[in-house]
Amino acid sequence: MTIQHTSNEVWRAIDDENFAVLGMVNARGEARTVGICYVIDSHKMYIGADRSAWKTRHVATNRHVSVTIPIARRVPLLPWIKVPAATITFSGTGRVVDRQEMTSDLVEKLYRHDEAGPEWCAIEVTPASDFVTYGLGISVLQMRHPDRARGRAPRVASIASGR
Repeated sequence: MTIQHTSNEVWRAIDDENFAVLGMVNARGEARTVGICYVIDSHKMYIGADRSAWKTRHVATNRHVSVTIPIARRVPLLPWIKVPAATITFSGTGRVVDRQEMTSDLVEKLYRHDEAGPEWCAIEVTPASDFVTYGLGISVLQMRHPDRARGRAPRVASIASGR
């Protein structure tokens, strides 16, 4: 049994977080990951970066990326008990975006009061597949059962179903 989430439910959960793991491929075809902070704008993820950073160079070379967003879970009143994080994962397309291409609102969200210099840019990630979830929208106890914890949602809202 797979839980069916709506696209909007998953986007809300993504927007509530600010940390993810970005997976990419370097110029030699080797897999690499990096922890990133992000903001969401118009159903796209944006990661502030220096133009010379290795993650920027990797995405510029190979636009295929994956993203995993961990969502911390705790047992109420027993915070010392370790519980696996819930997750949202998707594959997507990355693109390096110059500051001049971004709206002033997006620049403000990414860089807070224009702290970044002209060498800063953003990596824009557009989901290219459905969202795959684990533990999203269920209790910590239900997470012990993979068949109950796995979920899926379309990357875009379905017009016919109102999602």
